[in-house]
Amino acid sequence: MPIDEEFKRFKQIREELNFTQSAFAEELGISATTADIERGRTRIPGQVVKELLKKYHINPLWLFGDSTQKYLHSDKLSIHPKVVTVDNAGNDNIVLVNAKAAAGYPNNIGDSQWFESLPAFSIPLPEYRNATFRGFQVEGDSMLPALHSGEWIVGRAEDDWENLSSKRMYVVVTADSILVKKVQKEGQSGFINLISLNPDYAPIRIDRNEIREVWAVNSKLTFDLEADTQNISLNSLYQEMKEMKEEMKKLSK
Repeated sequence: MPIDEEFKRFKQIREELNFTQSAFAEELGISATTADIERGRTRIPGQVVKELLKKYHINPLWLFGDSTQKYLHSDKLSIHPKVVTVDNAGNDNIVLVNAKAAAGYPNNIGDSQWFESLPAFSIPLPEYRNATFRGFQVEGDSMLPALHSGEWIVGRAEDDWENLSSKRMYVVVTADSILVKKVQKEGQSGFINLISLNPDYAPIRIDRNEIREVWAVNSKLTFDLEADTQNISLNSLYQEMKEMKEEMKKLSK
């Protein structure tokens, strides 16, 4: 491998992460910019190699051309719920986590007594069988218009990271928060982007190793059943269709 290939790969990493040379230097704890490294004037310091591995899972052997594997990360990420409660018949309960309880959820993720203190119920419908489900209360407006603050969503526990789809919404539990987002994977890297439906919120990029649990949103409970502001009904739609047909007849004459 040519001696300057490591500098090209270093530049490739910076560009993929959308850093400027000065911002990337600050991110990696080196002075000035990364320009001298990218031009091959300065060898890549060991501290930089360490930071690339720690923060972005960049394989040092790939960086220096001794491996084709670019990223190093856990191949099997455990995202299954750490605690499951059951009813008197031994069936899984749907534990409800309101907005207040959500603040303590990550710190108590493995505490069975804490979960037993939360309200729980079951739904005797086929859509809630043969899996573990959990209810979460939505907080904030990042998932508008699909989810409103205060509504409840029910999520199905996910076991396999590879089954996650970019088309679905998920409850993502990290070491310090609970987020309701869409999940976008970054190829084979160890990072994902959490996407809001509300365009006012920028994507959140996190290390997938920070994720503790993932729940696929499959239903929601809402209590606002008032008619929408446009007051659309079947009768009004029928009337509009009738009027359009009349107009078409006039135009055809």
